[in-house]
Amino acid sequence: MPYRRLPNTDQARLSALQKAVQRASEADFTEQVISYHTLTEAQKFLMRFENIVRQYHENFTSKVSANKQYRHMVQNARMYISHFIQVLNLAVIRGEIKKEQKELYHLDPLEHIVPDLSSEEDLLVWGRNIIDGETERTRMGGFPIYNPAINKVKVYYDIFREHQVNQKLHVKSTSRVYEDLEGMRAEADAIILDIWNQVEAYYKDKLPYARLRCCQEYGVIYYYRNGEHRLTSETDKAIQRARDIQATIQWSQTE
Repeated sequence: MPYRRLPNTDQARLSALQKAVQRASEADFTEQVISYHTLTEAQKFLMRFENIVRQYHENFTSKVSANKQYRHMVQNARMYISHFIQVLNLAVIRGEIKKEQKELYHLDPLEHIVPDLSSEEDLLVWGRNIIDGETERTRMGGFPIYNPAINKVKVYYDIFREHQVNQKLHVKSTSRVYEDLEGMRAEADAIILDIWNQVEAYYKDKLPYARLRCCQEYGVIYYYRNGEHRLTSETDKAIQRARDIQATIQWSQTE
């Protein structure tokens, strides 16, 4: 007889529970393979488990889709902020803007490099620095920088910030549902194990292949070991023939 193994994925757990509940619901009332208490518990749990699995997959899909858009918005914000700082540095080098005014942007007047923009936090900080700095410099009478204009930079910066907030909400929501799902797995395994034990006990007197088929109808999952002989209808026939021969010998000996 092959060995059984509990499901190790959520989809496999769902499948095992669904098969057991459906098969038990279709069975004749005289054939109570699974106890009423266990079946009722499985039906109630299955509804909750299906909902939480579906919700997790929906949230995960939504998060992945939102993340693709978010990566694009991060890239745009980084490009415009970096470009603006480069143009600002060139204007200072050409003498069009006083180097001391770079301090309005929190930039070193003596250096003409783009600060580190590799992280999202860096983008938030430097985006706000250059927006505030350009606003203050032009308020003081300075000519605004064009190509890119600060208003265009601000548009991409604000879009980036908005998407960052939404992305955090997606991640938080998905993580919360995943924690709920993770907490239900042990309960799912316990119910499945209880069902399988009852099913195997009910069909324990059947021949191996017939027992295997009956148990599989209730969702029990079996695996063959390496080199193990597979059960077929011929296996049962051979066993039955051997039993018949043994019964005939025993009967003849009693005569």
